[in-house]
Amino acid sequence: MKNMNLKAAIEPINVLLSQKCPETFNSSWILKHAPSCYRYIQKHIRSKTGAIDWDRETQALQKKHQRRWVPKRKLIKSSPYWNQDEVNNVLKSYQEKLHVFIVFGNQDDRYIWITIGIRLVRLAQRGNLSAKHEIMKFVGYTVDEWIEQSSCLYRWKRYDVEVKKLIEGCILRYRYTGSFLNYVYRTLEYAARGVQPSYVYSLDKPLGLHSSKLKIENVIRDSETGKMCFYRSTF
Repeated sequence: MKNMNLKAAIEPINVLLSQKCPETFNSSWILKHAPSCYRYIQKHIRSKTGAIDWDRETQALQKKHQRRWVPKRKLIKSSPYWNQDEVNNVLKSYQEKLHVFIVFGNQDDRYIWITIGIRLVRLAQRGNLSAKHEIMKFVGYTVDEWIEQSSCLYRWKRYDVEVKKLIEGCILRYRYTGSFLNYVYRTLEYAARGVQPSYVYSLDKPLGLHSSKLKIENVIRDSETGKMCFYRSTF
């Protein structure tokens, strides 16, 4: 199909998915129902390793269709290895845009935010420990901002170890569901419902406005639970 670009190739697929409503679809479904679109994707939408970049294709779909995508083959994780060159190959086009993991100002920044995240996750899933280290670092910046700004995620404050484990789990489980960073956000949001918020108290402050005693003087250990708590008089 002449003069086609990614947007023009994706739009017929969006229409067909809305019309036919398959529970799932993959590259074979696209080849069968939209062969000209498939041929364009096969020829032009390629990753730097030479394979068809289905991540880029699914990102361009309407969100309601993204979760239906099921790749023909599962990612095969190799033995863990370190390869910083693979990571640098992903990042070299975006060196001036890495600030997007802290703050982004427009849709172009958001697209880069999504693209870098997914590409590093794919490398990490193949066993590249350098990529895992890098995505953990970048996503950590974003998550720190979320925790400070979001009332839903604020209860994760001071739960650094638990947050790290959740991010690692997201890297392992992520497939083709749109933005990886949105996936991390939703995971943290749902898991936060069972998290007890942590509070910071200064034990060097007075017990009350009219008391000369400090809070530290009123701390006791519960003989049954072994936990530290404030002594409360029953009188």
